[in-house]
Amino acid sequence: MATSNLLALIDDITTMLDDVSVMSQLAAKKTAGVLGDDLALNAQQVAGIAANRELPVVWAVARGSFINKLILVPAALLISAFLPWLITPLLMLGGAYLCFEGFEKVWHKLRPSTTSDAHEQALHKAMQAPQTDWVALEKDKIKGAVRTDFILSAEIIVIALGVVAEAALTQRILVLSSIAVLMTIGVYGLVALIVKMDDIGLWLMQRNGQAWHTQAIRKLGWSMVQIVPYLMRALSVLGTAAMFLVGGGIIAHGIHPLHAWIAQFPAWGWLFNAAVGVLTGAVCFVVICIAIIFIRKD
Repeated sequence: MATSNLLALIDDITTMLDDVSVMSQLAAKKTAGVLGDDLALNAQQVAGIAANRELPVVWAVARGSFINKLILVPAALLISAFLPWLITPLLMLGGAYLCFEGFEKVWHKLRPSTTSDAHEQALHKAMQAPQTDWVALEKDKIKGAVRTDFILSAEIIVIALGVVAEAALTQRILVLSSIAVLMTIGVYGLVALIVKMDDIGLWLMQRNGQAWHTQAIRKLGWSMVQIVPYLMRALSVLGTAAMFLVGGGIIAHGIHPLHAWIAQFPAWGWLFNAAVGVLTGAVCFVVICIAIIFIRKD
């Protein structure tokens, strides 16, 4: 009897872990858009930091990201336990924010802000000045990156929560915890690799020797140095596009008639979701701009 009970318990645990694995994979797919932008933003945050301080800064931001998720995961579990009806509104609010942020990036890319340009020029001059307080600059960059991470981490947790909203409490805890840990390690591991890619490439370029494999290593290093700027641009573009896709998909899924209509065109669903994302972002952008104008008048 004891043996059969033990086998039944092992079988239940195995089944639960299989379910957790499947839900974690689904949650990871749904959060891919946020991760793309998270990766691009955090890689850009360490721009201008001295080479020997890049990895410590990335580690500091990663530590802040873990703290953010220690706050967000319990909060999400409490919402799912006591206020489950809030999940869909929070998802739609998060989706709208993603669409707004994506549209704002596109808008400022098409119409560069004079204020933004002035700020960048001032920052550049400060970095070139010999009396620059590098410790303060580094702390400011870390604080800004951690604030950005909090917003994006909230999106990741809420989207993952939407996937496991109907699951048992234990499964919700395991899925959200695994997503929080794995995504943080994955994002900041890639950020560390990206920011050091040019240094790795330079190190490879300095290999001595005329053997074919040594020459190939030097060419690989040269390619790595050359590709970094293009990689950063590609991450930014892909991250923005993914924000429209993910955000638009969340908005469309929350509006049942619209979701049912889009479901009739499975091959074009991604395009309709992106269109919903762009439209939502434009509406949010206009509303916020009008609100800012009225606030300034007062």
